[in-house]
Amino acid sequence: MRIPGRIRCPLSRGRTIAFLVAAACYAAVLTAVLTGSQLVRFDWQVALFKPYEQWPRVRPALDAFVIAGQRGPTALAALAWAVWRGGRTRSPRPPLVLGVALLLLNTSVGAVKILTGRLGPYDARTPGSAELFHGGMVFPSGHAANAVVVWGTLAYLAGHHRRTGALVACVMAVGVGLTTVYLGTHWVSDVLGGWAAGVLVLLALPLFEPLIATVSAYVSARAAGYSMGR
Repeated sequence: MRIPGRIRCPLSRGRTIAFLVAAACYAAVLTAVLTGSQLVRFDWQVALFKPYEQWPRVRPALDAFVIAGQRGPTALAALAWAVWRGGRTRSPRPPLVLGVALLLLNTSVGAVKILTGRLGPYDARTPGSAELFHGGMVFPSGHAANAVVVWGTLAYLAGHHRRTGALVACVMAVGVGLTTVYLGTHWVSDVLGGWAAGVLVLLALPLFEPLIATVSAYVSARAAGYSMGR
């Protein structure tokens, strides 16, 4: 029975629970970093271990692989695919969804980076400290968050191949995150925060589907009118 006046949540029950869990994990990682907890000590243990010196032979391959998490190259490649996908489905929705995902990613992750100002392992000044508020830009990891969002959005748009896309997205996100730790460009907690931030963006995408549908219909109508006018 439908209750009059009841506001329906645009997210499914399962997605809402997943969003809350991801938000809690993100908050827990941020709190652990801000309070200099055991996680920060683990950050230093891994950084001082210097994985890139322990296994130097794999570094050239991982230097190339980590590009899969860099914002510029992945965004351009994903946009090309989204435009192609839009052409096949005759809908502007794929590039619009990707654009919304990237906007959410850049604003949410960028804001936390600026607020925390954390320095990375290479620039660390005080052993054992969280290296916060020094003008750095490493928390949360943009590579990890970007890998989650870009590859995850492609999976979201993959239609019948969504499960395969989700598996690829998981492998790429985990691989890119761990690679940044290996290379010493990020702390472990940066990557954990980046994964959580990226998952939050993906889970929030359905909230913007009504807006995307409206813009998509407008663009399609304008394109149809232009074609008829020619």
